[in-house]
Amino acid sequence: LFAGYAYAHFSIRRLSPRMQAAVHIGLLCVAALCLPIAPDAGWKPEGHENPTWRILCMLTVSVGLPYFVLSSTGPLMQAWFSRTEPEASPYRLYALSNIGSVLGLISYPFLFELLWATEVQSWMWSAGFVMFGVTCGWCAIRAGQVQPAVQNSELSPAVADVPPTAWDKLLWFGLSACASTILLATTNQVCLDVAVIPFLWVLPLSLYLLSFILVFDSETWYPRGTYTIAMAVSVTYATLITYQSANLPIMPQLVIYFVTLFFCCMVCHGELVRLKPAPRFLTSFYLATAAGGAAGGLFVGLLAPVLFERLIELQLGLIASCLCLLGAHRRQQTARKLTRGVMWLGTCLVVTVLGLVRLLNSTSASENELAISRNFFGVLKVIEEHSGDPQRHVRTLVHGQTKHGQQFQAADKRRQPTTYYGKQSGVGLALRNLERPTGRRGGFVGLGIGTLATYAQPGDEFRFYEIDPDVVRHARQHFTYMSDSAARIEVVLGDARLALDREPPQQFDILVLDAFSSDAIPVHLLTREAMEIYVRHLQPDGVMAFHISNRFFDLQPIVARLGKEFGFRAERFECQPNDDVGQWASHWMLLSRDMGFWSRSEIATSIHSTPLNQPHAPLWTDQFSNLLSILK
Repeated sequence: LFAGYAYAHFSIRRLSPRMQAAVHIGLLCVAALCLPIAPDAGWKPEGHENPTWRILCMLTVSVGLPYFVLSSTGPLMQAWFSRTEPEASPYRLYALSNIGSVLGLISYPFLFELLWATEVQSWMWSAGFVMFGVTCGWCAIRAGQVQPAVQNSELSPAVADVPPTAWDKLLWFGLSACASTILLATTNQVCLDVAVIPFLWVLPLSLYLLSFILVFDSETWYPRGTYTIAMAVSVTYATLITYQSANLPIMPQLVIYFVTLFFCCMVCHGELVRLKPAPRFLTSFYLATAAGGAAGGLFVGLLAPVLFERLIELQLGLIASCLCLLGAHRRQQTARKLTRGVMWLGTCLVVTVLGLVRLLNSTSASENELAISRNFFGVLKVIEEHSGDPQRHVRTLVHGQTKHGQQFQAADKRRQPTTYYGKQSGVGLALRNLERPTGRRGGFVGLGIGTLATYAQPGDEFRFYEIDPDVVRHARQHFTYMSDSAARIEVVLGDARLALDREPPQQFDILVLDAFSSDAIPVHLLTREAMEIYVRHLQPDGVMAFHISNRFFDLQPIVARLGKEFGFRAERFECQPNDDVGQWASHWMLLSRDMGFWSRSEIATSIHSTPLNQPHAPLWTDQFSNLLSILK
């Protein structure tokens, strides 16, 4: 996006109208040669590396040029519109473009993804891009035939062509960076620490785009004083709830965070509009705005996971936005409004101090926090809970609102399987009823704290696949399931499907897939192509166990459909909670072609015969999946 805006700025400032048209039409033609968009399989990660740079490089190569051309459209079109229609303001077109962004954001997960496979979507998008290229080329030709005219700005004639100052440009950059940082930080905060709810990320992005739409449509949508007070109040509440978040219901937290996001974005973007220059300087305005947005994204997406152990970017973004608002008020302050301005500035200063206090407080570990780490995949905490009863002394590995496992610390209970993996759970039943005279070979997708290693018998070989290296480190340093296990333990770091795809057949007697308990279902582990890989690694009489405990998604129809496709009998097993042994309610599905396994009395009597909610569920493939269809 920044590169596209930089190109637009350079083109308008340095090239003649006819040359602008020629260059842009050339770029449109070259970008069309990159279609359809389909990343090469060579971009698959190796498994042990941080995937950030590989993802960025893959996106650059596969979609970079078409996106570069698309991203330059906003400032270019507005500059050309200003040339052909000098009496009209071009800035409202930015509101229109963001309406298009919202429609795209909402329509994709709720329409296009439901109806068409990704390959079809790619061709549809390519056709749309060609249509866009034709109309954009026509606009370029039309604009190239019109010579630049004296602009008639919304500003008064006396200041219409006054070049923006360095302070103006710094404010453009800072206000945009603050809004971008708060958007991404709020999304991380609510999706990881507050509520693990599918599609929740759509709402903050929609609010962010809505603020653009309102302030660029008309300045009447942004009464400065009202929004400044609203921002000050909401930032104060957002700062205070971080102290009590564990004791507050989810909905009030979501409301406060989203209201704060909206008011902060309205203020940041509203001040941007108040500081916008005459139309002949609009490309430099959008360039600084894009640079700020990119800086906010780089800070939250790349730097923060390396610099901070905790999610403190939101507090930093709130502090920075208050400071930028101070600068914007100072830039436009007049003697007549001095008293009112001082009041707003004083309010923001108080809020800034509160944010700083919270920031300093958030760097100190809580009493029961044994360890904390952060990387690309999020924040992990090892929590130690002392209840005064040694028999209830436990350690838990937590990722946001998701618990990866829990272990008793008493010597006589630490080898006891807990949480979703108790002896009466589906996987517990499978492991206790699966016998091999020379030892069992098991594959486990998802390590957690290694709880399932406790089921090992002498001669067993257990192979765990885990994508997050910090999970492996915590499981070994703070939990003893693997070190106490009777099996020979192997841990393969990386995406399980990619690792299994590269490996020779492992001849697993049991393959456990435990990666579906959060709001972000790894769909690529539930497709026909993934199942082909699993079957290749499974013994003919082996068992597959799918952990389908999930608050939001009903995975039973999808797993049952996969089993039917490959000739497996698939049954559901439910386990009731038992606090005395640390067992949680869990839902598993076991798949096997071995009738001898199904005839075992404990297995046969534990089957939970519940009719499928969707008896004719579609078969998921790498080209088609539909999370909305299984949303509870």
